[in-house]
Amino acid sequence: MSYRILGEGKPVRLFVAGLHGEEWRDTSDILENIEAPQKGTLAVIPLVNNGTYISTLDDRYFSEIGIPIIEAVEELKPEVYIEIHSYSAENLEALTGVNRLKSIGVPAFSRLDHDVLLGSVAPYIRRKYFPQDALCLTFEIQKQNPISKEYARKIINQMKEFTSRDEFLTCMLERYPKQARKAIDDYKKFYGLSDDQI
Repeated sequence: MSYRILGEGKPVRLFVAGLHGEEWRDTSDILENIEAPQKGTLAVIPLVNNGTYISTLDDRYFSEIGIPIIEAVEELKPEVYIEIHSYSAENLEALTGVNRLKSIGVPAFSRLDHDVLLGSVAPYIRRKYFPQDALCLTFEIQKQNPISKEYARKIINQMKEFTSRDEFLTCMLERYPKQARKAIDDYKKFYGLSDDQI
């Protein structure tokens, strides 16, 4: 078993960090120090891999260094799945630019406060391992930015308390209406969903 369990019962959440390369330096301790949710189960993998870099957008990721994630998803069947990544400041435009869908094949990230980014997880794991009503998100922390990291820590601690996708969307629409609507629209377009399917 590659994950640590906090809490018990439903809903089940899986949070992962340190997915590839040197990201663990900025992300792993967030999950190492996280506490159990008030309701349900939180499984954490603070460090998936601390050296090899394969993009999670490359299908090879989940059949090579990302195997612990797939094993945890298959065993736990989480309703909420969160990846915590980190990015270099010079890559901000590439991650949030309007051309990301055309150039990379996935929607652009939405920019929250303190340069924390919000987006979906890789299409491969989203489509293959989760039902449509699961909540699957990626948060990106700006590397070597303590304020970005601290803000992300607060968000992740809030995420562990959400019990459904709808609860998360309600909160996001209140706090970040523009970004939330963009994320919803991107999700619907990318997965070919109608308005009544979200």
